[in-house]
Amino acid sequence: MRTAPENVRRVACVGAGVIGGGWVAHFLARGYDVTAWDLAPDAEQKLRRLVDAAWPALTQLGLAEGASADRLTVVATLEEAVADAEFVQESAPEKLELKRDLLTRLDAAAPAGVVIASSTSGYPMTDMQTTAADPSRLVVGHPFNPPYLIPLVEVVGGERTAEDAVAWASRFYEVAGKSVITMNREVPGFIANRLQEALWREALHMVANGEATVKEIDDSITEGPGLRWAFMGPMLTFALAGGEGGMAHMLDHFGPSLKSPWTRLEAPELDKALYDAVVEGCDEAADGRTIADLVAERDRGVIDVLRATGRLPRQEDPR
Repeated sequence: MRTAPENVRRVACVGAGVIGGGWVAHFLARGYDVTAWDLAPDAEQKLRRLVDAAWPALTQLGLAEGASADRLTVVATLEEAVADAEFVQESAPEKLELKRDLLTRLDAAAPAGVVIASSTSGYPMTDMQTTAADPSRLVVGHPFNPPYLIPLVEVVGGERTAEDAVAWASRFYEVAGKSVITMNREVPGFIANRLQEALWREALHMVANGEATVKEIDDSITEGPGLRWAFMGPMLTFALAGGEGGMAHMLDHFGPSLKSPWTRLEAPELDKALYDAVVEGCDEAADGRTIADLVAERDRGVIDVLRATGRLPRQEDPR
């Protein structure tokens, strides 16, 4: 029998890289017991380092009662990981056949009825559940990186997923502290990734054509629309551009510009020149900061934004 979302105590995380490890950190911070498995021989050391690095940010966000990194158990086999799980989060590399085979194995090993969610960035569950004995319990639970910090998770089922499994997963994520979008149909890339990808493709075109540098592109967002998007999405932001007339006036006024050649949504060829330009540009933008430095800076920034926009309580001044 499926445990109620509010009563789940043990979560299994299968795949413990950047995304899977982020999920582990999130669930630990929310007070769950977490069992993890990953195929890599050094997975446990990397996972525990990731959790340790994330813990200061999670402490600022606010730990659930009883939350502890000591509640993490890393096991040697997939079957051990899910043997007594009440929810399973799969976060394997983004390869369709790998995802399909892994979900089939998870379905065979996990207790009957337990919902199994995939962190896939773009594959429809319909394409991943084809060989599972019980595809009705397989859903997409797509997070944003890092899962322990960014609230969003997009939930959607495949053609053979039961509606109650989707509803259960959405409720569980809410109980676990996530902001949930439950999609009513499958779309490759889901919602947020499709929007993010459009921006990314245009950025690559601009670098490839020498129209902008990596730093200029990043600054154009962090010093411009990104400040608005932290608390108001692009649709309402554009509605405000219409003044008192709102979106209707905005569309009447700016609608013709949709025919202007402002964007090129086809991806550019990722040749060596573009590859090198993007990598070197990021190295220059990092300006000597390590990945660990940048992760800590990003985490502090997101927490500050969450507090500034009222989505986290402000910390009391200790003075």
